[in-house]
Amino acid sequence: MKIIISNSSMEPIYEQIIGQVKGMIMDGSLQQDTMLPSVRSLSKDLKISALTVKKAYDCLEEDGFIVTVHGKGSFVAAGNQNLLQEEMRKGVEAKLELAIQEGRKCGMKDEEIRELFDLIMEE
Repeated sequence: MKIIISNSSMEPIYEQIIGQVKGMIMDGSLQQDTMLPSVRSLSKDLKISALTVKKAYDCLEEDGFIVTVHGKGSFVAAGNQNLLQEEMRKGVEAKLELAIQEGRKCGMKDEEIRELFDLIMEE
């Protein structure tokens, strides 16, 4: 599992880990039941605190992406397609919201934005 941490990013390290693991699960790089590196192992590889990795794993487990078995490790959760679809939809919604905000910033009216959206959808 290849995770790249950017110390210059404004995004907290644990969120960078979460985002990359979710991405690997959604694109199929990490399959169901794949064992993730241990908290200590990943923290050593990334040269970060084990508490940071633990926080990321806890969030991933809370979101249903991984399952932790005491004494055995953390594994990619059984493929919940609805959960993966919802994650992708949230990303699309966020990008659409940004596009609408950009359109309004440059003076576009809602109807112009809708027309542009419809035009792009036709292509």
